[in-house]
Amino acid sequence: MSADLPDYYFRVRENGAAVFRLGTENRQRRIEMDEIATVNVKNGNIKPHGEVELTEADRTAIRDWLAARQAQLAMREVDDILRTVDHLNLTTQWAQSRATDAQLEAVTDALLLAMHDLRTMLVRRKSDRLGKGEG
Repeated sequence: MSADLPDYYFRVRENGAAVFRLGTENRQRRIEMDEIATVNVKNGNIKPHGEVELTEADRTAIRDWLAARQAQLAMREVDDILRTVDHLNLTTQWAQSRATDAQLEAVTDALLLAMHDLRTMLVRRKSDRLGKGEG
């Protein structure tokens, strides 16, 4: 492990992270991880752990991590949607070239309803954007 450790470690959780201050200033040079806060990625709340008083450096590091994490998650979300487009294309190819009648019977109604729902919402949102002059 590198001798130059960061000052903080963020243990990612479902809606954010547990924040630890790292230290190696002990006789054995063991890594000490002191939990100092939890952070919620969705609403930006920073909650000190127990009786911990967060320093301004702590808060700055947490806010910086939070901004970077939110940007990373937003990029992943768009990437997931683009993968869905690829998957829809693969599904189309499967339905055209390999699917049996029984397989198509098993999936057609669910696919048609999901695609109709998605198309309806996308058309409505595009219309809203065009109405605002953003399209």
